[in-house]
Amino acid sequence: MTREEIFAALGLDAAALAAADSDALAVRSPIDGAEIARLGLDTEAETDAKIAKAAAAFDIWRATPPPRRGELIRLLGNELRAAKEPLGRLVSIESGKILAEGLGEVQEMIDICDFAVGLSRQLYGLTIASERPGHRMMETWHPLGPVGVISAFNFPAAVWAWNFAIAIVCGDPVVWKPSEKTPLTALACQGLYMRAAERFQDAPDGMMQVVIGGADAGKQMVGDTRLPLISATGSCRMGATVGPAVAARFGRSLLELGGNNAMIVTGSADLELAVRAILFAAAGTAGQRCTTLRRLIVHQSIRDNLTGRLQAAYADIAIGDPLQGGILVGPLIDKRAFDAMQDALARAAAEGGVVTGGERLFAGEYPDAYYVRPAIVEMPGQTDLLLEETFAPVLYVLGYEDLKDAIRLHNASPQGLASSIFTTDMREAEYFLSAEGSDCGIANVNIGPSGAEIGGAFGGEKETGGGRESGSDAWRAYMRRATNTINYSSELPLAQGIRFEV
Repeated sequence: MTREEIFAALGLDAAALAAADSDALAVRSPIDGAEIARLGLDTEAETDAKIAKAAAAFDIWRATPPPRRGELIRLLGNELRAAKEPLGRLVSIESGKILAEGLGEVQEMIDICDFAVGLSRQLYGLTIASERPGHRMMETWHPLGPVGVISAFNFPAAVWAWNFAIAIVCGDPVVWKPSEKTPLTALACQGLYMRAAERFQDAPDGMMQVVIGGADAGKQMVGDTRLPLISATGSCRMGATVGPAVAARFGRSLLELGGNNAMIVTGSADLELAVRAILFAAAGTAGQRCTTLRRLIVHQSIRDNLTGRLQAAYADIAIGDPLQGGILVGPLIDKRAFDAMQDALARAAAEGGVVTGGERLFAGEYPDAYYVRPAIVEMPGQTDLLLEETFAPVLYVLGYEDLKDAIRLHNASPQGLASSIFTTDMREAEYFLSAEGSDCGIANVNIGPSGAEIGGAFGGEKETGGGRESGSDAWRAYMRRATNTINYSSELPLAQGIRFEV
């Protein structure tokens, strides 16, 4: 499909994506650095109006029965199925990930819609035993209000879908500010939602609002009391600003921040399996996943063997235009990401690290795009550099002798998103999953730290923010809980045996 065909299939008006305003946002594809659109930025007044629309929609939508809300999401899932190919290609064009991952991202959106449809009939509350005769206690869950979603470039559609599908069945409209690097995907998703809403027929206006803007627009959303929940995905530095600002107005924040993820490979590990897992986890998406493998902690008895296998495998990785077949690694998002990677590699070398790979590729063919060879860095120890997340395909390799020391190295990271261990020893696996093991929100055995399924709650601890999105009971973040006591007796006993006679 040509770019024009993709835009047409997704209902994107090419003329409307060419704003003449000199202050407009230039959207560039990391594939070749070319400008693919120019969008006008929302003013403060326009952003305010979009939040107001969502607030007005909430007054109507919260009274809609949850199974009926689920029907809207079922229709959205159908629209996503029909548009999977063009939307997946747009994701690749805008974010630089390979087409298989772009299509996989849309499939993830379809999957969360299916999950949310079922959830719309399962927003369960508990019945609680009352100590008072003739009384019943229960908890009920009610819509919270419009949700502000701030997303990052690396998953320009799926993270929105995690939030949107669950929020809508919970009764909450959504105001979405996508990354300035990937706004076209957001506009395409809005168009697909509008198609679903038209088929639904009675969805209130304003249920899905897209704000095109930068940090100022995000700050405006974060400070607006009409958005009781802010779900923000991005860097730890961003979260350190968003979290306190939302808390200051007694709002809720759902933070999905950095993840400096590690894998422990024990002496008993299946190395063939481990190499395959490491390749995708460390080099996939050009290292630009929050769950990317960044630290490899290997038992000394197999360290040289595993490192040699990885270096050989890395040499064969197909790098290039992510829309072409057979390519496994596309470009970095921009020059800033490339410079950060080169700085990290220079620091690692200065600290005694042995660097393999990491050089820029295709600079002559694509002078405005930043393709790199994924890097392996053998380190003498875990320095401060390794405890910083570099959002690029850099894999640091460390050695260990005792599993407890490996877990200590693993848990030293200030982030706590995803983790894994490769072992065929049940004791090692269970220890890693125990309270004394990994301190991350995701802990895996014999698979890499990336590639989470939508059925489980996604998120991490420490500087990762503590938020949980997607499956399991993550829906509770989008609702407010009420405890209800019903007296069906003719008496009025008090709790705790208190007597208050008048």
